[in-house]
Amino acid sequence: MKKIILGIDGMKCGMCESHVNDKCRKFSFVKKVKSSHVQNKTEIIADDDADLDALVAAIEEDGYRVTDKSIENYDKKVFFSFLKKKN
Repeated sequence: MKKIILGIDGMKCGMCESHVNDKCRKFSFVKKVKSSHVQNKTEIIADDDADLDALVAAIEEDGYRVTDKSIENYDKKVFFSFLKKKN
């Protein structure tokens, strides 16, 4: 899984956040999405086969501008993960 963080210009309110979130959720590889108009960013948890270009194009087609992109590995945390033995 990947954690994708997009800097997005043009989100001004909570409804803008909802529009961006709804656009992202239309993609089957998106598992979780959270946007903030205050921080001008969207965080997406997605499968490894995520198509970042298609995601950016869908967001920009609604009039928002993606200003920054970063991708990092994401390890899903489970409830009892604190019990895991560390090497």
